Amino acid sequence: MTTATTRALRTPPARPGAATTGPPATAAPPSLPSLTGLRWMAALLVFGLHVNNFGYFGGTGGRFVHWAFGAGATGVSFFFVLSGFVLTWSARPRDRALAFWRRRIARIYPVHLATLAVAFVMAYTLARQPRPTARQALANVLLLHSWWQPWWQTLNPVSWSLACEAFFYAAFPLLFLVLRRLGVRGSLVLGGLSVAAVLVLARADAHHWWTHPVYSFPAARLPEFVLGAVTARLVLLGRWRGPGLEASLALAVIGYFMVPQVTPGYSATVCTLAGFTLLIPAAAVADLHGLPSLWRRRRTVRLGELSFAFYMVHLLVLRAGTAVLGKKPHFGPLEGVAVTAVVFTVSLGLSWLLYEAVECPARRLLLRRRRRSARPETVPARREASAAARD
Repeated sequence: MTTATTRALRTPPARPGAATTGPPATAAPPSLPSLTGLRWMAALLVFGLHVNNFGYFGGTGGRFVHWAFGAGATGVSFFFVLSGFVLTWSARPRDRALAFWRRRIARIYPVHLATLAVAFVMAYTLARQPRPTARQALANVLLLHSWWQPWWQTLNPVSWSLACEAFFYAAFPLLFLVLRRLGVRGSLVLGGLSVAAVLVLARADAHHWWTHPVYSFPAARLPEFVLGAVTARLVLLGRWRGPGLEASLALAVIGYFMVPQVTPGYSATVCTLAGFTLLIPAAAVADLHGLPSLWRRRRTVRLGELSFAFYMVHLLVLRAGTAVLGKKPHFGPLEGVAVTAVVFTVSLGLSWLLYEAVECPARRLLLRRRRRSARPETVPARREASAAARD
């Protein structure tokens, strides 16, 4: 779960009414700041879900929070679709797999290891916290824990989605190679197959065809990532014909509030998949054409830059809060809002610290040697491509 770069805020937008075409194959792709802003909104959905799960609100307040954020887990589905879109948007034919994987490791691993260390300390210092076995801890470090369902929420629970992302990153060079050889029709067929895979998996999960739920299984979440990649390819080819930003957002909201009507778990993906798959390229096209976008505002984009760190740390703050607040305290409306505001503020402050003191410096450090060894004429282009790839 990583953020799109904000360099496009300084790049003049395309004229309204211009053709929806991607950049030349040799040029660095334009940045899409609206996608960064949307990432922050998805992170807020996940935060609201966990506030609901920790029972901060009782009575009417609790029912309202459950109505508003009970489907917040779909924010992770948004991250998966967005990841496929941004990686495809920023990829270039000459990019090597090892260089790509190096950038991905530099992007997610420092924050993952930092929050994993905090979770490990909490497991052995706070009362009533589950303690991992050596195998579970190692699987978390290597981002393999989500492949075995009983381990998927050990230590920092939200890191299960990083295990899925790690699988996507491993598969992406091959996926990009396939997409480059597919035309518009082939890309549409691949997108249709991805939708069909989600429908089959949702039915299988709802009817318990397998022993364990598939919600956190990395291979089961791959179709969402592929859909994001397909839509990015269509935008790059100038053949995207989806609805505009407002209509796409309306479809996403409708799908979000349909989630309570289906079987809990993976089936929720079916409700929001269409809206998310349309919303992301619509926001990209709005940026390319210079059309109005709420998600392109500077503050929203800045929060989007912090969203990965916020996502990784907020549940640890909520868990630590149980030592003071207890489990499911069910506060009244005013007390619940106050406690939620404190938890949010602490989480946001820690996310800023992680971003400024861990995420950015570690990425620069891990990529510096590669940049120094690059030939002088290729360094600027690679820097631009690397910046654009900060999904």
